[in-house]
Amino acid sequence: MEKAIACAFPVFALLMLAEAGIGLARGRCTYRVNDAIANLSQGILSQVTLVFTNVFHLGVYTLLFEHVVLLRTASFWDAWYGWVAALVLVDFCGYWAHRCSHKVAILWAAHVVHHQSQTFNFSTALRQESAYPLLGFLFYLPLALLGMPPAVFALAWLGVLLYQVWIHTELVGRLGWFDRVFASPSNHRVHHALNEAYIDRNFGGMLIIWDRLFGTFVAEGTEPCVYGTRPLLQSWDPIHANLIVYRKLLHDARLARRWSDKLRVWLMPPGWRPADVAQRDPRPPFDMAAVRVFDPELGRGALVFAATQFLLLAGAAAAFLWFADQLSLGLAAPLVGGFAAALWIVGRVLHGELGVGRALAADAILCALLLAALPFVLGNSSYWHPPFLT
Repeated sequence: MEKAIACAFPVFALLMLAEAGIGLARGRCTYRVNDAIANLSQGILSQVTLVFTNVFHLGVYTLLFEHVVLLRTASFWDAWYGWVAALVLVDFCGYWAHRCSHKVAILWAAHVVHHQSQTFNFSTALRQESAYPLLGFLFYLPLALLGMPPAVFALAWLGVLLYQVWIHTELVGRLGWFDRVFASPSNHRVHHALNEAYIDRNFGGMLIIWDRLFGTFVAEGTEPCVYGTRPLLQSWDPIHANLIVYRKLLHDARLARRWSDKLRVWLMPPGWRPADVAQRDPRPPFDMAAVRVFDPELGRGALVFAATQFLLLAGAAAAFLWFADQLSLGLAAPLVGGFAAALWIVGRVLHGELGVGRALAADAILCALLLAALPFVLGNSSYWHPPFLT
């Protein structure tokens, strides 16, 4: 699966360039360089960390399929109708995973990353969550019990995920009957919107019929969609973006006096706080009228540096994913840490908190640390030596 994602990198790039070009031609380009880099940084981080989180996403699924499966019907899943059923079932489980991710705080803490951008375009689709597989895998385990082979599940899950890229755009309007059956740009704009009329609606990934069946559908109206989270992130830092809600939950759990509230903080809907915590540490209510686009000024040189470093990291990430299935965890760990640190540097540069000189110094220190770690890692005979490092 990692190789498929690596091969998709140039396809994603062409799609974004085409969307930006069409937007410019129409006089409504939805791209900003800093926002796009931040979105794609989250996408890279989510993919390289799958080296570790796949033990939950696919490992537990495979274990359950091999030892606790209730039905074994391999011939069914090999047929064309089995593949259609797999897509529908994966999408159904994905609907409930997605819906619960907006209703349970600990799941929202991971999923919030995908909603933090104030723009809505193909780069937003690639702004994926790094921590989500740690709990999200639970919603798909019934498919293992039903006998869906892990390979079929993985391909169906990837298919549903890739389908959702094209629905993240403002350039496609209403599509008539298609909007009533499938997830579409119009339906998904509603899902990403902060507007009170749209909040927590349209969870379907590939099919919108689940929302119609279970009462969560709202059609896009005349009110313009405003994107982002409540409250707005206002940061380009990928590490901060992944941890911000976890930090708030930990803060509230620590302040709560009752042990039951310390647990409920994690399981209640996002934004819920124990009464004693809200009284001792009040937070201002979300004000829709105060929403402003986060777009701090940055010099041309710093922006070019951030974009260049990001492009180099994207190429390195593609190579990493191509060889990921051959790397030991011991070798992958420092590399993943290196990606996280380098993307953090890019975020700090976009903020204007690191000048180009200091960013280059930080890059040099990071490279030195990675080079210092390689002899220890590669010197252990239990680790595979990839051809591009020998």
